[in-house]
Order: sequence, then structure tokens, then C-alpha cells
Amino acid sequence: MGVSAQRSLRIRATRGFRSLLSTTSAMANASAKRTAQQNAEAIKNLRLGLLVSGALSIILRLLFRRGSLSPTQLSFWIYLFSLVPSVFLSRYLERIGSPRRDPTTGTLISAGEDLSRPGIIEWCFDVIYITWACQVGSGAFGQWVWWLYLIIPLYAIFKLWSSVISPMFFGRSAKSSTAEPEAETKEPTSKRQEKLRKRSERGDPRVRVQTR
Repeated sequence: MGVSAQRSLRIRATRGFRSLLSTTSAMANASAKRTAQQNAEAIKNLRLGLLVSGALSIILRLLFRRGSLSPTQLSFWIYLFSLVPSVFLSRYLERIGSPRRDPTTGTLISAGEDLSRPGIIEWCFDVIYITWACQVGSGAFGQWVWWLYLIIPLYAIFKLWSSVISPMFFGRSAKSSTAEPEAETKEPTSKRQEKLRKRSERGDPRVRVQTR
């Protein structure tokens, strides 16, 4: 192969590599822009939901349950305590999901964490939604609605049991119980094979007939 042919091959390989890099970069930028747009919409909904749920819960209490706004009532402190997880988690999701841009050019530097990702982020949204429902529902229907707030610790206990405790203790016993029957079923076949092998070594004609 001549020098010119090698040079042309190198040029083609370099162009192909650059094309692949540009395609990958374009796809990554498009994905980051889509994530940033979705996060911005989710943060906007969080802010709106926080304002609407707070305003509705106060208005309903002023109209129907004015006594629950007195500091001497337990319901007042329950409502005040419920503001902590809703405000804290909303600010947390807003902080990790807000995109970062270059202050001079406006170029997207980071899209932030994907707020539609399942897992801890999804659980944070669930806690916020349940809190809003309890705040508004207790103002409209009474303080018994706060019992629905027990869904959060009960669900946490369920996830802890199904994900950690149950596999840790019962998963091992289940594996050992299934392994024992398999060993029992394999043992007779192994003994039979051993007998056949010994007979074959002795030249037993019955073994030759079986193996044909």
C-alpha cells in the first residue's frame, strides 16, 4: 500500500471519528435540552401547586373552620408542621432540577437532575402531593383527613420490608429450600451414572446395549 493510500485512509478515519463525535454531541445536547425543559415545567408546577394549596387551605379554614387557625388548637400545629416537608422538598427538587446556564452566553451548562426519574425523586413528589391533599382536605372536610398522612410512613415501612428485610431473611431460606430438592434429584442420577461407568470399564455387555 502506497503512502498516498495510507494518508487517504487516515483522513477518512479521522473524518468518520469527527462525524461520530458530532452526532453523539448533538444527541447529548438534544437530550439535555429536553430534560431542562421538562424540569423547568415541573418546577413551575411545584411553585404553582405550593401557592394554590396554601391559599386554598387558608381560605377553607377561614370560611368553614376558623377555630382551627387558633394556636391553642392541635390542628393549627399539625397544619404548621405539614408545611415543613412540602416547602423543604419543593425547594430541594427545585435546587437539584434547575438548569445551569452560562451567565454571559446563556449556553446550557447542566440540565440538572432529571425530575421524572423514578426512585427518591418520585417519592419526594408523592410526599408533596399527599401533603397538599391533606392540607386542603382538612380545611374542607375536617381534621380526620390528617389520618391519610399515615400513608407516607406505612409506604416507607412497606418498601423497607419488601426491598431490604424480606430478601435479607426470607430470600436465603427460600434459596436453601429450593437447593435441597435439586441436590436430591441430582444425587440418584449421579450414582446411576457411576455404576454404569464401572460396568462399562468391566466390559459389561448390558451397558453397551444401553449406550447404543
